[in-house]
Amino acid sequence: MICALGASVCFGTATVLQAMAARAAGEGGTGGAGGAAVLLLRALRQWRYLAGLGLDGVGFVLQILALRSLPIYAVGAALAASLAVTAVVASRLLHVRLSRVEWAAVAVVCGGLAMLGLASGPEGDRTGSLALKYAMLGTSVAVLVLALVGGRLPDRGRALALGLGSGFGFGVVEVAVRLIADLDPGTLLANPATYALLIGGGAAFLLLTTALERGSVTTATAGLVIGETIGPALVGVVWLGDRTREGLAWLGVLGFAVAVAGALALARFGEAPAKEPSAPA
Repeated sequence: MICALGASVCFGTATVLQAMAARAAGEGGTGGAGGAAVLLLRALRQWRYLAGLGLDGVGFVLQILALRSLPIYAVGAALAASLAVTAVVASRLLHVRLSRVEWAAVAVVCGGLAMLGLASGPEGDRTGSLALKYAMLGTSVAVLVLALVGGRLPDRGRALALGLGSGFGFGVVEVAVRLIADLDPGTLLANPATYALLIGGGAAFLLLTTALERGSVTTATAGLVIGETIGPALVGVVWLGDRTREGLAWLGVLGFAVAVAGALALARFGEAPAKEPSAPA
C-alpha cells in the first residue's frame, strides 16, 4: 500500500509542478501557429516541469510495484486519490482556495484509503487466461480508435466519453501489469498483454489530452476516475482472484466507494489551474 500511496503523491504533485511551469512559460505569450509547441519548449526549460516528469516516472514505477503485491481495486482507488494530493498541493503552491466541501472530500478520500488499507488482502493468485489477455488487447485497440476519432465527437457528452475512454485505457494498463508474469523478452513479445499495456497507455494519454483541451476538466476527470477504478477492480475480483481479508469484504467495498466518491468530488483538480483565481469583486 505504501507504493500505491507513493505513486498517488508523485502523480498529484507532478500535476501542480507542471501547471506552475506551464503558467511561467506562457507569461511571455505564445502567439503564432506554433504557439503550443513554443509553450512546450519553454516549459521544458522550467525545472518544475522536468521535476514533474521525473515524479511521473517514479510514480509509474511505484504503481507497477504496487500492482505486483496489492489487489487492483486498492491500487486503482489510491491512484484516484492523487486528485486529493493535487488539491492540497495546489492550495499551497498555486494559492487555489479550497471550499469546505473540498477539504471534506480530501478527508473522505483519506478515510476511504484507510479502510481499504485495513481490508485489503494479498493480490489474487490467478495469472489470467489467454482469453482475458486478448480481451485486454481488444479493449486497448478500441480505446486507440476512440483516441483517433475523439476530436470529431459532438460537443455534448464528448468530455465524458473521452474521459471514460482514457480511464479504460489506464485500467487496461493496471490489468495488463498483472497479466505479465514473465519478463523474459521472448515471453513478453508473445504475450498479448504486453501490447495491451503499450497501446492502452498511449491511447489513454491521447484521450486525456484531447478531453482536457476540448471539454470540461471536471467532467473528463470524473469519467477518468470511474473508468480506471470500477472496471479494473471487477476484473481483479472476478478473473484474477483479488480478495479482502477474512470477514472484511464489507469494509473493502465501503472504503473503495468512499475513496472514489471523494475523488469525484475533487474532479476539477484533474488539471491544476494554470492561473491563480481572481479576487471577488
